[in-house]
Amino acid sequence: MTQTVNSHGRVDEDNNVYVFDNGSERKVGQYPGVSMEEALAYFERKFAELEGNVRILEQRVKGKADAASISKAALKLSADLAEPAAVGNIQELRERVASITPSIEQMKKDKSEASEKAVAQTLATRRDIAAKAQALVDKDPKKTQWKAASAQMNELFEKWQQSQKNAPKISRKDSEPIWKSFSQARTKFESNKRAFFSALSAESKTVRAKKTALVAQAEALVAKGADSAAEYRKLLDQWKLAGRSQGTQDDQLWDRFKAAGDSIYAVRKEVIAKESVEFKSNYESKLQIIAEAEKLDPVVNLTEAKKQLLLIQTRYEKAGKVPKDKIRETDDRMRAVEKKIKDAEQENWRKSDPAAIERTSGVLSQLEQSIAKLEKELQAAELAGDSAKIQTAKDALEARRSWLTVVKQNQN
Repeated sequence: MTQTVNSHGRVDEDNNVYVFDNGSERKVGQYPGVSMEEALAYFERKFAELEGNVRILEQRVKGKADAASISKAALKLSADLAEPAAVGNIQELRERVASITPSIEQMKKDKSEASEKAVAQTLATRRDIAAKAQALVDKDPKKTQWKAASAQMNELFEKWQQSQKNAPKISRKDSEPIWKSFSQARTKFESNKRAFFSALSAESKTVRAKKTALVAQAEALVAKGADSAAEYRKLLDQWKLAGRSQGTQDDQLWDRFKAAGDSIYAVRKEVIAKESVEFKSNYESKLQIIAEAEKLDPVVNLTEAKKQLLLIQTRYEKAGKVPKDKIRETDDRMRAVEKKIKDAEQENWRKSDPAAIERTSGVLSQLEQSIAKLEKELQAAELAGDSAKIQTAKDALEARRSWLTVVKQNQN
């Protein structure tokens, strides 16, 4: 009889699938029209789904999710695992679900305790919000940064709303006094704010007059074109120092001031674009010059190479500026050519330096004498049949001959 078996179940020749469950065998279904392996794999996937649900339940317990929801899920899983149509270690899944039941009960208890703590924490948070709001009200209006203070007051109100949205149920007796304190502080804050800006109105007229004059100067600079960009930046610095006037006129003045600057910078942008085209042409010219320089061969004719390099360097400088992103490329390539010529010149001097020649000759003479002496010692050792001395002489000869080769190469 043909069948497919694994450690948790089997499939017979009619594609009936059985699971080995808690010491007995139970039929979980049939999957006709496919191979036995595919039939078994189908019910193994069913087991994988159950195992996934168990794993999710464990993760929810570990993650301290809602205890009631977890308890409900655990009951359903226990029912699903009674006689599931799946192939796998089902008993292990049952044990895993059973093992987390104490944790679920503990979570229920913890939730109750957490609720009490949450109420106390919420009341403390609201008292803190009310106290901070009162602190904003108590500040000297002339020293208050109203933009920042308004943002802080709005943030406190948003925190209060968030507290109401997310907080546990709190008795009116506990929450109402705190809300009253916070509400009164907000009302007083707005009153102080209106009084301050009312007094600021007179100063705003002076600011508005300064900015009107700055706008007129900026608009006059437009006719000067790109050259007036630096002057416009100075006017912009004055604008920033002038302060802000009340009402929409400040925004209108800024729109005019900014429009003048946009016009100046637009012209400047055109000038830069034209220069970029010109610099691109310079870049192409320099590439051609560099290509000529790179062909110079100081080894063949050092004098001629130096002469041609001077002419090329003059042409290179006259070619003009290149785009910023190409400066390093062109300069590095030209410096590389200059270094090649300089290195060749130094090498030529080294070879022709009388003192260096004399030192090299002395070293050559010493090495040749040492080699001759070692050859005699090797001959004597070979005649005597002394293998140790033969090897020592050979090693010393090999080293001296290597040194001699290096010295001769440097001499050339």
